[in-house]
Amino acid sequence: MRTVWRILKWVAIVLIVIFIGIQFVRPGLTNPPVDESQTIFARLQVPPDVVATFDRSCRDCHSNKTVWPWYTQVAPVSWWLKNHVNEGRRDLNLSEWAKLPADRQDRKLRQICDEVQDGQMPLASYLPMHPAAKLSEQDKKTLCEWTDKERERLSK
Repeated sequence: MRTVWRILKWVAIVLIVIFIGIQFVRPGLTNPPVDESQTIFARLQVPPDVVATFDRSCRDCHSNKTVWPWYTQVAPVSWWLKNHVNEGRRDLNLSEWAKLPADRQDRKLRQICDEVQDGQMPLASYLPMHPAAKLSEQDKKTLCEWTDKERERLSK
């Protein structure tokens, strides 16, 4: 029994040393500059309730205005979250909307509605630390009505 405790003690020490060591491997948790004239809010007719929903539920992963909370400074969480934000920005970046061709903008608007209706967005892994980001049925309806209206307006 004494040997088991000794092994457990050494395993714990090794794990603590590794945890401390990985804190020195930090990803760049930065936000690229935002040209406000290129954002979705400057290019489309976005009503205040939709802006509020985007700010509450989408901004952190899908814009260059990510708010990096304290726990994003702790590895390995920092690595995981940086990867999520990079993927989110790559898939849809509200800050760089104007860079998308018109046909992609149309597809992204449709995708916004589809993914919120299907419960794919916001990610389930995001919601425990950001419960205010959860979309109500009314939020989903408002987003989809807005995306439909914008798609129709842009197709003219």
